[in-house]
Amino acid sequence: MLLLFLCVAINSPCFAEDGDGLFGSHETRYDTFGLFPKWVGMLSRNKKDLIYSRLPCEDEMQTSCIFLKWHTFLSSLKNKSTMQKLNAVNRNINKHKYVTDLANWGVEDYWETPKEFSLKDGDCEDFAIAKFKSLLYLGFSNEDMRIVVLQDLNLNIAHAVLAVYVNGEPYILDNQAEQVIPADEIKHYMPIYSINETTWWRHS
Repeated sequence: MLLLFLCVAINSPCFAEDGDGLFGSHETRYDTFGLFPKWVGMLSRNKKDLIYSRLPCEDEMQTSCIFLKWHTFLSSLKNKSTMQKLNAVNRNINKHKYVTDLANWGVEDYWETPKEFSLKDGDCEDFAIAKFKSLLYLGFSNEDMRIVVLQDLNLNIAHAVLAVYVNGEPYILDNQAEQVIPADEIKHYMPIYSINETTWWRHS
């Protein structure tokens, strides 16, 4: 039912066809975010978090202390190769516990900022968002990354991952996998939509 809801919400067929897009899909590009208030809300809250991150670190629960710890880890990766950065970020974020939005926030769907994720853990899209923001800090381009909401055909559940394009080839950072995996090696994911800070794509 969740898959059907997502497909209807973005007017996308609920089946996969051979194409040259992510996971063999056909992609249609858009630059308005009216359908994605949770994504827009997360970006807005994260901007506020960034303002408070500039304050002196005095308490480990304080925003500035959370960002200091996070950025200290990321700074240690500055001289690593592209794939080393991807794998290190994927492994580090995947150490967090999987917690449903209902348990964390009392609602069915909530998209967390990296600060919220650091404090409360989260579900699949929250892992993907934390990785997305981590890689932006490391200098990866927004245009080369997307949060991908998809259907896991093996488990028959909705899921979310981060796709990162390296030299034009997409790699997947997944909270269900320790290693970063080339997208063309994954056959059981059917993308519904993908999104970054400026664009979203409808997949069919």
